[in-house]
Amino acid sequence: MRNWIKALALALTPMAAMAQDSGLKSLDTTDAGRAWMAVGRLDINGVGFCTGTLISPTLVLTAAHCLYDKATGQRIDLSEIEFLAAWRLGRASAYRAARQAVVHPDYRYENETSTARLRNDIALIELWQPIRNTTVIPFETGDRPGHGEEVGVVSYGRDRAEAPALQEVCSVMTRRSDVLVMSCDVEFGSSGAPVFSFAGERPRIVSVVAAKAEFDGQRVSVGTPVAGSLHLLQAELSAGRGFRAQTSEGVAKKNIGARFIKP
Repeated sequence: MRNWIKALALALTPMAAMAQDSGLKSLDTTDAGRAWMAVGRLDINGVGFCTGTLISPTLVLTAAHCLYDKATGQRIDLSEIEFLAAWRLGRASAYRAARQAVVHPDYRYENETSTARLRNDIALIELWQPIRNTTVIPFETGDRPGHGEEVGVVSYGRDRAEAPALQEVCSVMTRRSDVLVMSCDVEFGSSGAPVFSFAGERPRIVSVVAAKAEFDGQRVSVGTPVAGSLHLLQAELSAGRGFRAQTSEGVAKKNIGARFIKP
């Protein structure tokens, strides 16, 4: 991973020429997090988590590698995955279990990080029931950003596990091999976090966080563009090529049950 990032970063514009990145702002209050309620924590097996975002009442966008067990390389049983919309300080606006999921058809989970893995590191999770809470408004997606373009990211992480943080301004440092290298501040647990363009009236998701890395002592993030992949994922899901939660009837009924908590 380090060598690949080093080679990729040879084309980076010096950071002095980039826009000044903003710091992290914790979204740990109702007012601060109001615009970002569709971003949630994706709890996995009760021991790990990623970040995911609603793009429709039933679909969560995240990174493909979040659905694989790091130790075995096998897919995680979806019955062990739960989406916590707007998780903040022990409460969520809605809780939903995963019903089925699809990863990019060209994605291969490997221990060694490669360009091919990163550019296809994107997945969709379908929930058992839609989230129709009027405060949780799904985000739309947008085109892949260009070199030097300002973006922002909302993410959970090891240092922000109980409330997400917003970095409103970071930059696309380079774009090579269909992946983005960005100056955005991410941590373990930020995988799958939405990278936003603020060009329109409402932020649009243009990438999901696939990895964090370091170049010349500077922390960088690697993102998988959404444009091009999302339609393919939706088609795969519609064609029934996703994998489903391995549940008994009783567990399925439990998963279908909804829990609501006011923000």
